[in-house]
Formats: sequence, structure tokens, C-alpha cells
Amino acid sequence: MSADLSPLSLAERHRDTLDQALETIRTRAYWSPYPEHPKAYGDAEEGRAAFEALLGGRFPFASEQPGTDGWTGGEQSPYGIELGVQYPHPDPDVLLPAMRAAMPAWRDAGPEARAMVCLEILARINARTHEFAHAVMHTSGQAFTMAFQAGGPHAQDRGLEAVAYAYAEQVRTPGSAEWVKPQGKRDPLGLRKEFTAVPRGIGVVIGCNTFPTWNGYPGLFASLATGNAVLVKPHPRAVLPLAMTVAAARDVLAEAGFSPDLVCLAVERPGEGLAKTLAVRPEVRIVDYTGSTAFGDWLEANARQAQVFTEKAGVNTVVVDSTDDYRGMLGNLAFSLSLYSGQMCTTPQNLLIPRDGIDTESGPRTYDEVVADLAAAVDKLLGDDARANALLGALVNPDVKARLEAAPGMGEVALASRAVDHPDFPDAVVRTPALVRLDTAKPDAEAALMAECFGPVAFAVAVDSTDAAIRLLGRTIREQGAMTVGGYTTSPEVERQLVEVCQEECAQLSLNLTGGVYVNQTAAFSDFHGSGGNPAANAALCDAAFVASRFRTVEVRRQA
Repeated sequence: MSADLSPLSLAERHRDTLDQALETIRTRAYWSPYPEHPKAYGDAEEGRAAFEALLGGRFPFASEQPGTDGWTGGEQSPYGIELGVQYPHPDPDVLLPAMRAAMPAWRDAGPEARAMVCLEILARINARTHEFAHAVMHTSGQAFTMAFQAGGPHAQDRGLEAVAYAYAEQVRTPGSAEWVKPQGKRDPLGLRKEFTAVPRGIGVVIGCNTFPTWNGYPGLFASLATGNAVLVKPHPRAVLPLAMTVAAARDVLAEAGFSPDLVCLAVERPGEGLAKTLAVRPEVRIVDYTGSTAFGDWLEANARQAQVFTEKAGVNTVVVDSTDDYRGMLGNLAFSLSLYSGQMCTTPQNLLIPRDGIDTESGPRTYDEVVADLAAAVDKLLGDDARANALLGALVNPDVKARLEAAPGMGEVALASRAVDHPDFPDAVVRTPALVRLDTAKPDAEAALMAECFGPVAFAVAVDSTDAAIRLLGRTIREQGAMTVGGYTTSPEVERQLVEVCQEECAQLSLNLTGGVYVNQTAAFSDFHGSGGNPAANAALCDAAFVASRFRTVEVRRQA
């Protein structure tokens, strides 16, 4: 039997959570309603069994989507197993009008009702976190713990964060107002005014291979909470987690009395290029995209009828000037380079180290010593295969493996990548990171350090000085973009310069991280993922700008 999803029941269930989310985006403090620990989510084996029950057949939607003209699929787990799930393929000429027809009732429900339905969807997803973890693991290649946390509670946090921002922006304007203008001795002028947040139209979420839920939920829930219908177009290699998300959303919408066609799934046939077709449809007014720079640039140039939000590629840089915790710095960098085999848009790529070396609490270290010590720290971290598998996960696709194999041709190898056997998945492609030396004094270094090399490849770049490193950092952000910047220094002046260049070029900066927080991690409700101010992304997850243009306010005036 379905739960009571009346407006009163939903408000009783979720109002406190929304209020706390609204408070937290104001204070930027730590908070999450979704526990990170697997023991908070019941029987892990039930989750695994639920995931396995989805494999090898047609994906079970409770209600059929309009315009299904066939079935398609073909996901292969990076861990070597065939998923074999088939998904409905859409006819946009039928599906998009049906989605558009579902929007008026959703618009009329208002911001409060929409927010509560979105929170119920997130609660349903949260209850199935074990199942989602396996789906994320076997489509992205993340190790299970990371898939559980990043694909589960952390992704759900980002979805809730988007709902909170969307709600706050929509209720900033009152629903109605009495307007009275004095006219001296004459009768005053009076109007009754109503203000309604109206959606732009259909939003399309174009999913990514590496973080299908974490990167997909902000756009999905921001658009849905502001009254838009949402068509989810997953990456062909990572459909299942987003199909499960769409199914959960459709169930909740139907139970709450709305059309399930407010959220639909669009899975492409091999080589079809469905995202390009959908992005320029006149019904589509919002596009959320995470992926390559080339397609992100195409969307920004061609989807002119839509508001386009992109997260593309960048070259993330760390400036190493000096440190008072040398061992902590090395350990922190080693973990950052190793986590998920460097397959994060926030992973450091270029480590800029003065050619004459750096100062530490135990004396100076030369460039060669810093590089050798970092290589040793990575080696030690990943020396045990069980720990390595838990940190690295699997390479998500053959393109990443090809870049890793090409890395030795870019410079002198300081740390060679090695293959790691996975005890449970013998066909998984698991590789440790490669660390390659570059020197800005050599002309062939330019091509490598000024282009993104997504995956487990990092460059230890010898530069003339810290000043030269900061100049190169600014140029890199300006020309190539950056999702993250790191800096290590004991000098107040160098710190000031790092802050100045990141503010000038609009990049997020982390300074002197030596403990359990890493440059490639961001926390919902507190950290901004990307800035929207450099070429790596035109939006930040999540701020008011990410939600405000997904709706417009329409005013109706009546004579009082």
C-alpha cells in the first residue's frame, strides 16, 4: 500500500529537514540528514540482491513512459560483468509533449508542495542506498565504499541542497501583495497583485560516466523543485543509477497526485547522439551537463533556446612553496592523487614545485627529493593490494587507460603505474597512479601541463620559483579552467598571492591540507563545487545562480 503523500503528511514528514537545509546554506556549517555509514541502512545483502534482480532484463518502471518506441541498453561494468539491462528508448515527438502537458498542475502546486515531494523522492532513494551503491559501483568503476558514500548520501545531500536553494529563491517574492499609492486629496490608487513562480520548460539532465548521481542530482532537483519537468539522459555507460532515480521519482509523483511524466528517462541507442538532438528541441528550456569540454562548448553555442549549465574539463593545480608538516602534506597529496584512480574532476593534475626546492619544518628539500618522497608516499599508500583496490576502484573506460599508457611519453617517469589484481573481479582494470616529471624550462612541457589528462596521471612540474608557479597557476585557470586549486606555504605573502590569483581568476582554493580533508572533496551545504567563473564550469554546485534562472516570476495585477 502506498504511503500517505498528502500535502499535510509530506509537510509533517519533511518540513524540519527543509528548514535545517535552509539554515545550513546560510551558515555553511557541517550538516547532513543522510548518514554515511552503511550500517545505518539495514541489510546490505538485501541491497545487493535488489541490484542483482535488475540485471539481465527490462528495467521495471511501474508506469510506462509515453512515446517508447523500443528498448536499448548495453552497459558493461568496469569490473568486468555484463549488466544486461534494457531501457525504454524514447520518441521525442511523443514524449516531450506529454511531459509539457504534466507541468501546469505541478506549477500550480507551488514551491512548498514541490519541495516536499522532492524531499520524499530523496528519502525513497536514501532508503535504497545499498542498492544504489552497487549500481554506481558497476557503472562508474568506483570502489564500493566510495560508490556508497559519493553515489548515495553525498549525492542525496547535493540534491537536497538544490531543493533548498530553489525553495529559498522562489519564496523570496511573496505570493500576493496589496499596493496602495496615496494621491493627496484624491482617493488612493489600489491594486491587488499576485506573483507566481513559473517554470521555464523541460529540463534535460545529461549524465556523466564517473558520478552519475552526484553530478546528476543537483540539476534534476533544481529543475523539478522550480516547477519544470525533467528528462534524464544518462551516459550510455552509466544508465542504471539514473534509471533507478527516475523510477523512484515517478512513483512518488504518482502517489502524490501528479503526473509521473514530470520525470522521464531517455536512453540512447549506440552511436545515436540523442543528447545533441534533445538539447536543441524547442520544448527544452534547461540543459544540465557534465562531461567533455568539446560537447559542453557545443551545448553553450547551439542550445540557444535553453539555459545551459555546464561542468567541463579543467587543469587542477597545486602550488608547493613550503610546509610545516612535510609528512602530512605528502600523505594528503598521495591520497588525493590515488582516490578513484584520479577520475574526479577535482583531482590535482599539476604540482608546481620550485626547481630549487621547498622549505619544511625539518629543513629544505630539493625538487628531486620532493618528487621522490611523494612517489614513495603513493607507493606506501597503495602497497597493499586490498587497500589499493579500496581506494582506486577500476578505470571507468578504455580512454582513461589509453591516457595512462601514454603518460611515459610526456616526460620522465618518477612513479610508474602498476596493475592491481582484484580478488572479486578478475576482469577489472585497476591501476595505480603515474607521476611524471616536467620542467617548464623545456619546450615540450607546455603541451602536457596545459591540457587535462583525466585519470591516474599527475605531473610534478619544476618551475623557476614560487612567483613563477603563481603566474603559471593564474594562466592555467584563465586559459584552461580549474575546479580546484591547492596551495602549501608557510609564508603569509605567498598565501596572499595565492588567494589573490584565485579570486582574480575565480577558482576555489584549499590551503595547507595535511589531515583528513582533501582538495578533491567538497561538502554539500558548505563548499561550492566549481565557481562558474572560469572555463572549467559555467555554474557552481550549488548557489542561488544555479536555481534562479530555472523559473521566472509572473505578475497578475487587479484593480482593488
